Amino acid sequence: MTSSAPRRTVLAAAFAAVAGVAAPSARAADAARRPAAGTAAPATATTPDAPARRSKSLVDYHAWTTTADWTKGHAKGTALAHGARPGIRLAHPAGTFDYQDPHTGRTATWEYATWTAPVHRLRAPATEVVVSWNAHTPPGTWIAVELRGTYTDGGRTPWYVMGRWTSGDSDADIRRTSVDDQKDGKSSISTDTFAIDTPASGLRLTSHELRVTLYRKPGGTLTPTVWRLGAMGSDLPDRFEVPASEPGRVGRELTVPRYSQEIHKGQYPEYDNGGEAWCSPTSSQMIVEYWGRRPTQQQLSWVNPDYADPQVCHAARYTFDYQYDGCGNWPFNAAYAATYRDLQSVVTRLSSLTDVERLIHAGIPVITSQSFLKTELDGAGYGTPGHLMTVIGFTKDGDVIAHDPAAPDNAAVRRIYRRRQFENIWLRTKRYDEKGQVKSGSGGVCYLYFPAKPAPSQHRVLRELGIR
Repeated sequence: MTSSAPRRTVLAAAFAAVAGVAAPSARAADAARRPAAGTAAPATATTPDAPARRSKSLVDYHAWTTTADWTKGHAKGTALAHGARPGIRLAHPAGTFDYQDPHTGRTATWEYATWTAPVHRLRAPATEVVVSWNAHTPPGTWIAVELRGTYTDGGRTPWYVMGRWTSGDSDADIRRTSVDDQKDGKSSISTDTFAIDTPASGLRLTSHELRVTLYRKPGGTLTPTVWRLGAMGSDLPDRFEVPASEPGRVGRELTVPRYSQEIHKGQYPEYDNGGEAWCSPTSSQMIVEYWGRRPTQQQLSWVNPDYADPQVCHAARYTFDYQYDGCGNWPFNAAYAATYRDLQSVVTRLSSLTDVERLIHAGIPVITSQSFLKTELDGAGYGTPGHLMTVIGFTKDGDVIAHDPAAPDNAAVRRIYRRRQFENIWLRTKRYDEKGQVKSGSGGVCYLYFPAKPAPSQHRVLRELGIR
């Protein structure tokens, strides 16, 4: 994908050569397609010989989820959707819109309504923003999510499209898609991330507002429902190393299913061919099933019966971004998880493995994004420019128990990784690749999936981490 400021090397559905396996494809090498995480003025950068001091929290996740939240926004044709999970729905069309789907070539007319959030002032001005949402889109309906921000110089961004999304892909639906080539000379969108083009200039985003547009067929009665709309803004220092956290709440392991992405290699080329490309949906499916949800047999009926773990194929299909041409779109994975009954999800950043310990202790596994050389993570057996795995627990010594979908089969998915190594490759924002060139790291990006009504201990930990 094109971006005037390619800075993030993380996630997507990628992992580089497992020992003895050929190097990943260009699509798998997410470095070429995403902006770097964690950018700041050069004065804050560190070298491998001088670990960075731990900075104060420069991550701000804010969401709209309650009845009070939805009533504060500006509604144009939307109305409250009452129930256990309050949200918004399309009540009265504000107009019609002709959309030509770039991936099918079809043009169709849609009724629409919009809801615009109040301006949210960030706790700390940001260089990056990632938007995520939880929604229900019956067949023939979809949503578009947009972001507009204010710069520290007083200017404003255009309305950037952060995703056109539907849970389905029938002939009645559009194809879910990110939107390329969005920029204004100061910032740009790379797949799912807003980023300041030149952070060293000191320019930042001080506030943002979100807008969601709900679409349906003209004269129809079905409507999308949006239950959560949120954004994570961040400004992380450039750093090759992060301070080590001390083990705290350790010795707990959650019972999470084990799924390998590698047993799907070569399956469904139309959804990026399985294998190395499916780390994100494979991780998402493990956690969806940890919470007791899974696709029905009818939903899985399209999968070749010769394929094991058809639910992983299902997750890949329904997280696939037709513009990105892969399954690694962050908010699309989170939105997929939230299509399951009473599950909600967010994309955010955490500051240390101490945060992860607290979540594990409360029974919430964490999907993490990391990139590393083969020599930087003992026991992995591979290096990667961007890969997802799930943290499901900690040993008594504080080492990380992970379900790593890059394993050759399901039985080998459970791994124990050294705490210091894992924490550093996950949280750092700069790293060296195998050629000695400086590349970017994820800066602590993670997916969190949890119940719509969390247990009190879960609710407390999430709230303390800025998630409500």
